Amino acid sequence: MSTLDRILIADVRHMWRQFLAIGVLLACGIAIFLMSGNTIVSLETSQRLYYNDGRFADVFVSLVRAPNRLASRVKQIPGVRRVQTRLVRDVLLDIPSMVEPASCKLVSIDPDPSQSLNRLFLRRGRMPRPTGRVEVVVSELFAEKQGFQPGDQVQAILSGRKETLTIVGIGLSPEFIYVVQPGLMVTDDRRYGVMWIPRRQMEAAFSMEGAFNDLSVSLRPKANVAEVRFQLDRLTRPYGGTDSYDRDDQPSHRRLTDEIDQMKTMAFVTPSIFMAVSAFLFNIVFSRLIGQQKEQIATLRAFGYLPREIVFHYIKMVAVLVGGGVVLGLGLGVWMSGWILVQYARFFRFPTMLHEFSYNSALIAAVLALTISLLGTYSAIRRASRLVPAEAMRPEAPRDYRGLWAERLGLARFLSPIGAMIVRRLETNRCATLLSVLGMSLGLAVLVLGSFMEDTVDFVIDSEFQRSQRQDVMLNFVETRSADAVHDAAHLPGVTRVEAFRTVPARINHGRRSYRVAIMGLVEHPTLYRILDEHQQAIRLPERGGLTITRKLAEILNAREGTPLRVAVLEGDRLTLELPVAKVFENYTEPGAYINRLELNRLLRESNEVSGVALSVAPGSIQDLYQEVKQTPSIAGAMDKQAAMENFRDLVAESTSVMRSVNAIFATLIAFGVIYNCAMIILSERSRDLATLRVMGFTRLEAAWVLLGEIAIITALSIPVGLLFGYAFAYLMAFAMDTESFRFPLVIETSTYAYSVVVILIAALVSSLYVRRQVNDLDMIGVLKVKE
Repeated sequence: MSTLDRILIADVRHMWRQFLAIGVLLACGIAIFLMSGNTIVSLETSQRLYYNDGRFADVFVSLVRAPNRLASRVKQIPGVRRVQTRLVRDVLLDIPSMVEPASCKLVSIDPDPSQSLNRLFLRRGRMPRPTGRVEVVVSELFAEKQGFQPGDQVQAILSGRKETLTIVGIGLSPEFIYVVQPGLMVTDDRRYGVMWIPRRQMEAAFSMEGAFNDLSVSLRPKANVAEVRFQLDRLTRPYGGTDSYDRDDQPSHRRLTDEIDQMKTMAFVTPSIFMAVSAFLFNIVFSRLIGQQKEQIATLRAFGYLPREIVFHYIKMVAVLVGGGVVLGLGLGVWMSGWILVQYARFFRFPTMLHEFSYNSALIAAVLALTISLLGTYSAIRRASRLVPAEAMRPEAPRDYRGLWAERLGLARFLSPIGAMIVRRLETNRCATLLSVLGMSLGLAVLVLGSFMEDTVDFVIDSEFQRSQRQDVMLNFVETRSADAVHDAAHLPGVTRVEAFRTVPARINHGRRSYRVAIMGLVEHPTLYRILDEHQQAIRLPERGGLTITRKLAEILNAREGTPLRVAVLEGDRLTLELPVAKVFENYTEPGAYINRLELNRLLRESNEVSGVALSVAPGSIQDLYQEVKQTPSIAGAMDKQAAMENFRDLVAESTSVMRSVNAIFATLIAFGVIYNCAMIILSERSRDLATLRVMGFTRLEAAWVLLGEIAIITALSIPVGLLFGYAFAYLMAFAMDTESFRFPLVIETSTYAYSVVVILIAALVSSLYVRRQVNDLDMIGVLKVKE
């Protein structure tokens, strides 16, 4: 073993605690990066295999009623490989264990489902028989939340008649990996699910013999999707076709894609923070280590060691640290990715959730960690290679403190001797002090980053469910009804106020940009379902005022207030309208467009028709209301606002609490790592001064204050910087989480800042107490020996 290798081993043994702290931080960044990479690869692989095995369609279209013979004409469109016709209906369910009615999407099963698109995978039970009692297969997440088992029965309203459905199987489909009830922000698997039923029985129940109302198409490779959709719309328009859409607009696929995109962003943001902190620590540790080892380096150079050998010695030391961090980070990353995939399986259901290892992510993480570490130590190692033996062996000249700010401003006269020592040292080591402050502030910033989401969720809940949606229940009708339906709703048990709304599917175009959306017509001065401006005040929807659209829709269409939009209505007479943008407002759900309901009725050339009603219900009457709703065949769905709010809070809190806990742990590690390293380096540099103070008669506490005071000042300086960094990181995170499905505002409460500061202070206190023990154990005789 060479002399340099023995020195390397000795240095690692001597500074193993500091090196461990750096390695742990480096491992945290690598673990998060690998976790994100593994999760992305696993989700994308599971998704691709599931889509292939389940023959997930490429293009979809809904109709009112079309004859089965239309399918043969669709097959003749160039690029079309396979066509699947079926029946799809939303119906109410009467589940004895629930006060409120549940809803489900009924989907027909062909006699030979093995050849169907959007193939049904059985998890348990069997396929339904086409004759005899009405049998169904239930989606797995819905069955889990309701506790359904094969053999259970549930009541459903089919075309005005209450029918008993017998559950014979539990299954999955690539079309419904993520299921969201229309009108909700997130999935509610207890109140909304999917049921598959034999087509023959569904035809009989809804009088749809020889017809269909839903069409799925798979395409050949390199098919022109736009041309296929154009031809498909031309064929289906006479039968009430509502504009075809491809996978990008398919609800389940879009939600899953948004989640993967968010994970890709997370794979960059959080690891970058840990890598940056590691680079700071590498710079601090190696700069001061080489400063302490100047005489040792000079001695080696005097004995004939070349500069490149000295450089290679320190590079090997960096490689040892990085190697330990990479090994720890890879192991932790594999475990974390497996754990987070289990969490994803609670929302996105695949037949098999694969746990893939991303070799590219592992390689990139290792190379990036080594690169960052070498960049962090570059200046220190470069300085070591340029040391001249004669100069390095010369003792340092005493520092001149007359040019310091404390001396210029006359503050030194008000400081005690220990205070003056602390201030002078901090100012004469400005670079090291700055790096220590930055490193500790990043730990505080990560704590803010991990905690702000709870404040944001609380704000969204208050805005969406308390200020905007002030109704108790929202009812959607099977089909549009006349204004008499409003009076009927007013006579339901306990109803104190009714506001009707009209929704119509449309494709809104501006130049080459377009977006498919359901335009919602509301009363001019809504009090139950309100649209709020940036000041949380209700927006008035005047007649002939144009469209009021969400900020996200305005961004997609590149529109602003006053911009004329071309609106292609996708039902009825398929009118094309020219409407200006009346107002753009912030919201936190999917893109939406709103208009005065009477104006929408006029534009559609219809009488005062409505699609549903928002209801305010007297306290204690909700159960009676739901009993009546369950007996009303004209109602297709009911949304309980309180249940939706609690479900949103639980789901978002559950998903964000995971990352909050991870960020809190990692941020605490950053704080401990930075503070501990700073304290240990200061201790090693000032051990001679501290021992001298002890010999001069200073108590242990007074000597320790030289060290602890420096740590306290660094901690105090890092707090305002860290809070600013935390705000910036939270802004970047909110921006990264901005998708079509969700957009979260940046809301940080004072309590979040206070929580983050308290954690940092605790970390500083614990580290300081540990270092004080080291001060008490100083070998005063050993450190006072003259080295020269």
